[in-house]
Amino acid sequence: MLDAPLEPQAGAPLEPPADRRTALRSLARLAVHLGLLVSAVAAAASKLRAEALADFLAGWEAEHGTLTAQEIARAERDLGIAAADSAA
Repeated sequence: MLDAPLEPQAGAPLEPPADRRTALRSLARLAVHLGLLVSAVAAAASKLRAEALADFLAGWEAEHGTLTAQEIARAERDLGIAAADSAA
């Protein structure tokens, strides 16, 4: 019964009734599935951002020429990201 009181009755075991346990298990499974879904969506969004950046840079370089190592380093500094190759 979902409308049963939450407080344990005198002498009653300290665990929820079976239907509440079932509901809690269902909620726990749902939380796991939602977590996996959120992770999959985040990974897909990251991939799409990387592809969009690669497409943009390819178009820019086709119009303006290849980026120099100095331009890439400045962009990394301006964006606050680590250099892909510290030797460059």
